[in-house]
Amino acid sequence: RCMQLKKLVDENTNALRNLKKADEPAPVGNYDQRKEEEEKLLLKLSQQLQKLVLVLDQDNGTMNYAVGEERQKGPQTEDENGEEDESEDEESSEEEDSEETDDEEEDKLLDDPNVKECIAVGNFNAQQEGDLTFTKGEVLLIHDKKADGWWVAENSKGERGLVPRTYLAVHNDDVDSQEQSEEHIEVVDETADGTEIKKRTDSHWSAVRRAIAENDTVEVLATIGAVPAGFRQSTLSQLLEEGNQFRASYFLQPELTPSQLAFKDLVWNSDKNTIYPRPTRVSLIVTLCSCKMIPLPGVSIQVLSRHVRLCLFDGNRVLSNVHTVRATWQPKNPQTWTFSPRVTGILPSLLDGDCFVRSNSLSSDIGILFELGITYIRNSTGDRGELSCGWAFLKLFTSNGMPVPSKMYELLLNGGTPYERGVEVDPSISRRAGSGVFHQFITLKKQPVLVVKLRSLSAQSKDILNLLPETLIGSMCYIHLLIFYRQILGDALLKDRISAQSTELICNPILATFPQLVDQPDLMDALRSAWADRERTLKRSEKRDQEFLKSLFVLVYHDSVFPLLQSTFLPDYKWAEEESEASRWKVIADFLEKSRENDGALQYLLSSENTHKAFDIAELSYDFLGETRKNNPGV
Repeated sequence: RCMQLKKLVDENTNALRNLKKADEPAPVGNYDQRKEEEEKLLLKLSQQLQKLVLVLDQDNGTMNYAVGEERQKGPQTEDENGEEDESEDEESSEEEDSEETDDEEEDKLLDDPNVKECIAVGNFNAQQEGDLTFTKGEVLLIHDKKADGWWVAENSKGERGLVPRTYLAVHNDDVDSQEQSEEHIEVVDETADGTEIKKRTDSHWSAVRRAIAENDTVEVLATIGAVPAGFRQSTLSQLLEEGNQFRASYFLQPELTPSQLAFKDLVWNSDKNTIYPRPTRVSLIVTLCSCKMIPLPGVSIQVLSRHVRLCLFDGNRVLSNVHTVRATWQPKNPQTWTFSPRVTGILPSLLDGDCFVRSNSLSSDIGILFELGITYIRNSTGDRGELSCGWAFLKLFTSNGMPVPSKMYELLLNGGTPYERGVEVDPSISRRAGSGVFHQFITLKKQPVLVVKLRSLSAQSKDILNLLPETLIGSMCYIHLLIFYRQILGDALLKDRISAQSTELICNPILATFPQLVDQPDLMDALRSAWADRERTLKRSEKRDQEFLKSLFVLVYHDSVFPLLQSTFLPDYKWAEEESEASRWKVIADFLEKSRENDGALQYLLSSENTHKAFDIAELSYDFLGETRKNNPGV
């Protein structure tokens, strides 16, 4: 039996090796990684079967030796022993067949959605946040049986989380009393059927799992009528909370080539004394126009922010930073959200509905994922959270590989998370709909939609965008500040370094601190305002001199946002906290006014009334290799 199983495993392994990505009927994300994991799993199973065959061969050899001695002692009983062996073989084959049938029936019963109670057949320790730890023999209540084998379960203490299906068996009170006296193989790093649990290496899978595991909060809010049933915990906000991997500051860092000896997206043009522009496959401007018919939350929660988060997405993975645009609304029409495209002057960049989008991904399924969200606080408990009010996906290429046309798009919003299908934002709208054509038309008009516009680029706009990193989404109102940063980065890493192999720290406060600014919109507004004030005083000839503008930008940076970053009066940046945002802007506005009055920040820095954080060399030194290791641990 073991040899037969090993032969089948080897055949599957060979078939898997011959498979190619083109053979798949549908697009598969992380194809090579998944194929490698499956191949390792089959190889381990083959090795386990081989060991089992050797053990059984040794046992058979011992039995044959004992049988030979018995034959020498009593040859007259040879026929009787043969008959007994035949009967034992028949019984064992019958037992194996019955066990296989029982296992199949038990698997079907376990997958039955009506079977809610399961018993753990081994110990399991949570691999990451969102998992539920349990011990062997513990009874779990299953709330949701996911197709990927990770089920949402609840223990006797009311704790809820994700558990692996292969650790579970159907709970049967009659059988449990008998099994308690029997010995079971303890399962630690392996599942009950001997296969390893594959640890999730996907950097944003844990955010999806948290959004699913924390659905009990949404269920409570939906039950009391505070939110519609299609609302979920925000997936993109979970990604932002996990670290900097999905923030703009991460994608601002230049990328190394596979050899780690040069920069992939930062190349010096010695003829023009600047960096080369880098054309990309996706380079466009998307304008957020409005959101219509967005369901209103109940009076039991207070909404602190309405916003749209957007990123590049291929149906499986997030391929860029997550960019956030805050929406405004009128009390007379709270179901309509609006944005402020082409932000100029003192309007905050957080309200800018014009966003540039760049990517060099070759994925045929790449598109822009829009997630509408609200940040809220519950009046009864004071708990804060962020909910997704729906999501939409705009594919950027047609089936034949051509870019989609630049025009206005009205996107119907889906409920649930971007990994769920067939969920409505507000199912009550469909339930109230009649069967007639007119009623269906009226129902369609009541569905929540997001209106966006894709804009084609002029030759001048393309040249400007091509100076940015290959992958980035951001606000159009501060694109000139990002280009200054990239040019200064090119000077420091490519032009002014004595040797390309030098790994010494680079003394440059702008390179050391600018990525912090990109993740704090109000400080970006302060730099934008200070630069606009200085730019208005320039002559036309000075505006055409790129080297002069670059040196002037360095002075403006040192006189505006650099001292603010080190000030103890500036509170930490917190999303959607009105008091914190107001106090921060007051500190920023007061400093900018004094800096203008005193023609610089020197007097402010030397004043005894102002205090600053303790000096850290990280304020002045740029360690590119350190940033690379922090962003990519494998480097």
